[in-house]
Amino acid sequence: MSGTPGRTAVSEHLNALPAQLAPPVELPGTVTELAEGAAAALGWAGTVLPETILLGRRVCLVAELLPDVHAERICLGQEPVTDRTTVSTWAWPELAGRVPEPAVRIVGAIAVARHWRTGLANAVPFLRYGDAAVVLPTTAVLSHDYLANCLPRARAYGVAVLAAEPDGDACGTVQVDLPGRTDRAFPEVDALYRWVCELAYEQVLESVVTSG
Repeated sequence: MSGTPGRTAVSEHLNALPAQLAPPVELPGTVTELAEGAAAALGWAGTVLPETILLGRRVCLVAELLPDVHAERICLGQEPVTDRTTVSTWAWPELAGRVPEPAVRIVGAIAVARHWRTGLANAVPFLRYGDAAVVLPTTAVLSHDYLANCLPRARAYGVAVLAAEPDGDACGTVQVDLPGRTDRAFPEVDALYRWVCELAYEQVLESVVTSG
């Protein structure tokens, strides 16, 4: 030790060795491919939308178009409204019955991540509006950290967890490792939910045009 408090003398002959870094975990497919595989494995109906940053979280929404409401909005010329400030006024009591009805139902949100902490952080906030799921590489699912820390939290929240494993194709095989909660209540239709629905509605219409 040196004579100065809080300072340690270091030998000149000490060689610092670089820390051994673990190779990065790769996803066996694109985010969209894995999210579509997860929705199919979970039996979620609806359109899997492209990954987006929503409410500060990176997720793929799954939304189901409501044909009757969609047809009515076409007749009334009510296109998707994505301005959050405008949609926030739709919850005002004086506007009841005078604003567009939701043309989609939010089925759930899927977070594709390399680590379970990131996946849960992205998926959990959307449990307020639907189901939620996390897709992880198989290597992450086989770790002790996943078994000891992720599974208890995912069960407590009711988040489904799926494992993605390479199968030689462009997209990996996605299998359910932990099913989500099935006794979910109907989401609260507040201003934030309406805004998310409008964003999803716009994306659903864009996907229809693209596929058509």
